[in-house]
Amino acid sequence: MSEESSGPKPHRAGSRRRRKPAGRRRGLAVAAWTAAGVVLLGGAGLGWFWFKLNGNLHTVDIDQALGSDRPQNIDNGSMDILVLGSDSRGGANAAYGRDDGGAARSDTAMIVHLYEGHKKASVVSIPRDTMVNRPPCTLANGRTDRGRQREQFNEAFSIGGAACVVKTVEKMSGIRMDHYIEVDFTGFKGIIDSLGGVEVTTAKPIKDDGSHLDLPAGTHHLNGEQALGLVRTRKSVGDGSDLGRIQLQQAFIKALIKQVKGIGIFDNPKRLMDLADTGTRSLTTDKALGDVKSLLGFAQSLQGIDAQDMQMITLPVGADPYDTNRVAPLAKESKMVWDALLAEQSIPAEATAASAGDKGKAAEIVR
Repeated sequence: MSEESSGPKPHRAGSRRRRKPAGRRRGLAVAAWTAAGVVLLGGAGLGWFWFKLNGNLHTVDIDQALGSDRPQNIDNGSMDILVLGSDSRGGANAAYGRDDGGAARSDTAMIVHLYEGHKKASVVSIPRDTMVNRPPCTLANGRTDRGRQREQFNEAFSIGGAACVVKTVEKMSGIRMDHYIEVDFTGFKGIIDSLGGVEVTTAKPIKDDGSHLDLPAGTHHLNGEQALGLVRTRKSVGDGSDLGRIQLQQAFIKALIKQVKGIGIFDNPKRLMDLADTGTRSLTTDKALGDVKSLLGFAQSLQGIDAQDMQMITLPVGADPYDTNRVAPLAKESKMVWDALLAEQSIPAEATAASAGDKGKAAEIVR
């Protein structure tokens, strides 16, 4: 949990949005982004494997669940994806402890905005303990929860699953999510292992009892378990809050993207097949991405984006006056972020100048 918060003043959903182009996280969002944008880049050669991969995918029908109560679509060639990391402890994830109350939560959330032409992107991380106004959501039993004016952001997933968290994000931002991608602990580990691990350099030692990570300063080749420990690390980096962990996650994403660009996946057919199999088994997507052909087309549209083409920020937040262990959006600065994305512009520096996020040194620890 982060150590800071600020009284929520939600930005009202605007009327502008985009249609899908025709034809078309304790760090777990890292895996979802990697799986979607990297794991399937060579999928055109999968051949007979295609049917198996289709059977691996899990989907949720966000459009049907939310109906017309959403920001308007506007066709301008851009795309917005909500990438979610689930902290479910069910099944193989039980090794990471027990859920509070038995319900999974969205441990990490990132809004990925692909600008027209898909040559650059902005990524906005939402701290899991951000206090928000959650809209009414449909429960698993079909009944409707009335929503709450002050609720921790990651509770939306516990209350109403993927559709509820998408609805919450859309109400916060005024931006319609074109796609939804989710991955959990085990999926993250599997993707990193299928990639053959990832090399990172730590500028200082990291020893974190919570994530079971113990790394001296220097260069390390991390397997999936170690990489998961790195992106879950909180108390031993930065200010010890979730805000510092987000910085660490963002630095890891950039390091991973740089490595994947030169990993030679296509020269190793077995690695390619293992990666495609693991990636598709690891993902839950919206229905529009719920088959390999659609997911491949989406992934191929990301090939031109390098680490230096990604602007990564934390949603502007400040200390919550009611709870020092929580944060909440800064209304003026958050609106600047959403308005910039809707206008196809880079996020201005002044949007994060007063924010409690993006202030620490955690991003400098990993490269």
